[in-house]
Amino acid sequence: MVIGRFKPFQKIYHSRFSMLFAVLSLYIALAFLVRVILFTWAVKDIDFKLLDILGAFLIGFLYDLTTGCCFLFLYTIYLLLFPKKWIGSALDKALTYIQLILICLIFYFSFLAEIPFWDEFGSRFNFIAVDYLIYTFEVVQNINQSYPLPLIIAVLIGLVIITFVLLKRTKVLKHTFSSATPITIRAVYALPFLLATGLLLLLLKNKDAELSNNRTTNEIGKNGVFSFFAAFRSNELDYASFYLTLPDSEAYALLKKNILQENQAYTKNEFDEIARLTKSDKELHPNIILIAIESFSADFLRSFGNNNNITPYYDSLAGKSLFFTNLYATGTRTVRGMEALTLCVPPTPGNSIVRRPDNENIFSIATILRQKNYHPYFIYGGDGYFDNMNNFFGGQGFDIVDRNRGNPLSDNIASHRYNIPSGEVSFENAWGICDEDLYKQAIKYADKENAANSRFFQFIMTTSNHKPYTYPDGKIDLKQGTRDGAVKYTDYALNNFINAAQKKPWFNNTVFVIVADHCASSAGKWEITIDKHHIPAIIYNLNIAPQKIERLTSQIDLMPTLFGYLGWSYSTELYGRDINKIKPGNERAFIGNYRTLGLLKGNLFTQIDDRKRAKQFTVAPANKSLSEITHPDTTLVSETISFYQTASERFKNGKMKENR
Repeated sequence: MVIGRFKPFQKIYHSRFSMLFAVLSLYIALAFLVRVILFTWAVKDIDFKLLDILGAFLIGFLYDLTTGCCFLFLYTIYLLLFPKKWIGSALDKALTYIQLILICLIFYFSFLAEIPFWDEFGSRFNFIAVDYLIYTFEVVQNINQSYPLPLIIAVLIGLVIITFVLLKRTKVLKHTFSSATPITIRAVYALPFLLATGLLLLLLKNKDAELSNNRTTNEIGKNGVFSFFAAFRSNELDYASFYLTLPDSEAYALLKKNILQENQAYTKNEFDEIARLTKSDKELHPNIILIAIESFSADFLRSFGNNNNITPYYDSLAGKSLFFTNLYATGTRTVRGMEALTLCVPPTPGNSIVRRPDNENIFSIATILRQKNYHPYFIYGGDGYFDNMNNFFGGQGFDIVDRNRGNPLSDNIASHRYNIPSGEVSFENAWGICDEDLYKQAIKYADKENAANSRFFQFIMTTSNHKPYTYPDGKIDLKQGTRDGAVKYTDYALNNFINAAQKKPWFNNTVFVIVADHCASSAGKWEITIDKHHIPAIIYNLNIAPQKIERLTSQIDLMPTLFGYLGWSYSTELYGRDINKIKPGNERAFIGNYRTLGLLKGNLFTQIDDRKRAKQFTVAPANKSLSEITHPDTTLVSETISFYQTASERFKNGKMKENR
């Protein structure tokens, strides 16, 4: 028989398919090396359980094999179908070299990109990387300003050249072009390869890497490219399909029990309606400026033990304000912070509502602000096209002030958009203008509204505390390009803004809410690392004696709590609550990521995930470390499900809409 005489599996590196298997072997070896590097890098966050680590490397090999086969899938078809009589010709060599160059450039770039991505996010490529692929301007500029791009390109070209040299010296290329085998024999190699690739893609899921309770171990077991495409395919998650559920009536009954404040009453009788009337006595109507500071972790503050003196002004301002010391961000991205502060809902699975289609006219703080005759602004130093910010804020009735780079606001959004002119910009990087310039825009539009005798609300989103961590020279005593320097500049710019505002006629009638959108880093041992969500917030200039608010508070509670301090009576459908109008012991915080959703209550953290699992952990008071409980408190599990199930269902079915 032909197959017997050919003995294909003994000669794979000396055949027409020699380059295919050589490149596949190279990819698997390099992927293993990257896994070892990441393991060594993250060793402090790994639980040294031998079976878990072995499992991570074993399934990691399967991911690497699958990904390598996918890279070479089209080349395999080429080897199978290319006519025998042209093997070794100039055309064959040209087509082969083009394919090899493209394959090597892609997988070398993916390996190089994984290192800074892991440094920033502590994970393999995920939905954030997918978003970065969509918003190319900001990302390319950020890479160019953060890393030596010419050097990266030179390294990529050098690696491709080295690969060609190795393939030539090992005679791989010679065998590739000299083995003029018939298609019947080539099929013996190609068809099993193609079939195995298809089966691996069909059977292997990114979730299969989650063999351990240790998030870092699970991430090390994954493959960056495989994870990227898994995130691309599941950019949104249907709650009912992937998570534990309760009967709707039970879920809403629990929800309505747990979101009601002492000064509220329901206004509708239907089981799935959560509209409530909030009653108070004397109302105040100051202007409100909400500043969301990019990536501003609580542990940057001296108040929480940082001795680097990078937030001297914020620390001093906290002593003159209502200072929330036990506040937790709902997520790990800016759009999650925006969602929490404006919609006041738990972080539903998949993308933030800010990024989803059909997200206009949702019941939000803008709905309540309009009840009180406020003119709302969204002021951002970059192009609000990024992450769908403009469509979201415009869809809730905010006027937009941003650095327009030519991206239009959707035609169906009834909102004004004001461009920040170049003449009013002193410094700009990939993400936008510096914080000082941004705050000058806030002053400009506050002056405009004050002149018109109009109440105003501003949502200001800063950008300076973001890679590449660059800002105007000569402002602070730390060098450019470092996180500490960016934090200190952000603090410096905030100081200048408040000082400038104090000179304005509208200052005495303006309240400042200054909070982080999320922490600077979310990586840790657990799927959700609680202390990586701890953020600061202050309410300044409220004419209330300074005090620390030490009760557990969710980011979604911050604005309802402000409304409580202002004594507002209003209709609401928000999930957030006034922290001062709930009984001690009923405090809770919502913390989630793309797929895992959690509820922190007391010393217990309950989490649910997209494998229809519920886990519960005790939380150590000192460092917020987690210890899994064998038998979870079912009442807390049901409560957790009720929040996330109803929030997801209400957005999906349009129940979050105003005047539905």
